[in-house]
Amino acid sequence: MDTSTVVELGSQALWITMLVSAPLLLVALGVGLVVGIVQAATSINEATLSFIPKLVAISLTLVVVGGWQIATLVDYMRGLFLRIPTLFT
Repeated sequence: MDTSTVVELGSQALWITMLVSAPLLLVALGVGLVVGIVQAATSINEATLSFIPKLVAISLTLVVVGGWQIATLVDYMRGLFLRIPTLFT
């Protein structure tokens, strides 16, 4: 296995990680921003107030995109396992 193969495998792993985690991170960012704006507008400075909306939003996002995330990870791992015999030749 040469250096370019290792770099390619690492690059693919990072891309899949980013692709799978992006929906959850973007939803958490959006909900946090909205809650922060509401807190600033109403002068409510409770640090734990954003926890429940983020938890609910991330749970709903997992329900919606969870199947796609698992399918993406399974496809990646299947491709990686099928590639193992050719990596060391």
